[in-house]
Amino acid sequence: AVFGNDIKPTNTNVFAEEGSSVTLSCSFSDTSTTDYLHWYRQYGRSKPEFLVLTYDAADEAQQSVIDPRFTVNVTKREQVDLKISSAAVSDSALYYCALAPTVAGNTSALHKNLLQ
Repeated sequence: AVFGNDIKPTNTNVFAEEGSSVTLSCSFSDTSTTDYLHWYRQYGRSKPEFLVLTYDAADEAQQSVIDPRFTVNVTKREQVDLKISSAAVSDSALYYCALAPTVAGNTSALHKNLLQ
């Protein structure tokens, strides 16, 4: 048997005015284990850039160390939101949400690397 979780964006195109707040959302399948929820940003052909990490049972928003305008929050069971405050033209990019662990074995090193 193969076991896996689904995570997907709730909207695929989001538009906003400069200076406004923008919320990007992903829904994910509930599991009996803790899910770590990652957000990434990618410009053009460059590699994805890690933004922020939270977990499905977090009771408060997590702020990105990359940019304090980015916060992530599990707003309701099975949904995670990335909020961008004071949106700028430079925020135009492709945003990814991902679940972890996504590999078997010791994932503590993976989480450590993503947090640095």
